[in-house]
Amino acid sequence: MIVWLNGTFGAGKTTTAKELTSRIPDSRLFDAEKVGEMLWHVLGVPDRDFQDFPPWRGLVVETARQVLDHVGGVLVVTQTVLVEQYWTEIHTGLTRAGVPVRHFLLHADQDTLVERIETDTKEESVGARQWRLDHLAAYQASLPWLRREAEVIDTVGIAPHRVADIITASVANPA
Repeated sequence: MIVWLNGTFGAGKTTTAKELTSRIPDSRLFDAEKVGEMLWHVLGVPDRDFQDFPPWRGLVVETARQVLDHVGGVLVVTQTVLVEQYWTEIHTGLTRAGVPVRHFLLHADQDTLVERIETDTKEESVGARQWRLDHLAAYQASLPWLRREAEVIDTVGIAPHRVADIITASVANPA
């Protein structure tokens, strides 16, 4: 199974994922960005969004499938996907491979996201601050399809450990 945490930057995906892997037995993080970084290296175009490369989507599916075939359990993926076509390709590929997917959208309102991004003092976050702020409009534009395709969890005022509790309970007791 894959538990996919979607949402824009500042929604709490990474922190929630760490909490999830401590709660869900036989779970591990799968960082789909590493697949993108590999493609940047191979294709020699590190200034482009790796999600725009068709091989990224196929490689994410195939890598996840092979990892699950090898170790079993649950992969927790923290990856923002804001292009519906890209999500459809990934979800369809995983479904065809027989991999169940639970897609969660960690959502926060615009003001909360801006505050979280602007007050994040981690070194890697400070350098990406403007890039993250610049992508908030794309997130807002993608909300209609995300709300259709994912289980939405509003993270405003909820600590990441509580968000992880909600997801863990949902995965353990699917509706």
